[in-house]
Amino acid sequence: MNDQARAIVAWVIIGLIAGLVASVIVGTPGGLIRYLVAGLIGSVVGGFLARQLKIRLNFGNAFLEQVVIAIGGAIVVLIIAQIVL
Repeated sequence: MNDQARAIVAWVIIGLIAGLVASVIVGTPGGLIRYLVAGLIGSVVGGFLARQLKIRLNFGNAFLEQVVIAIGGAIVVLIIAQIVL
């Protein structure tokens, strides 16, 4: 598997984890696709917010840092979705 394929697989895994955890925290039920979509959009939103707010996580594990940022972004996305919808 080349580097690009690994990056896509990692992004999907992070999205699933983030979407699932954020859905449990916010209390919105959903299925695998909903978790994936919320997590992937949350990853983008979380990354954007972390850069804009200059948030640095120093866990010593890049994967864990990305998951935590994605969870935060997914929570924001789900809360906004609940307000709008």
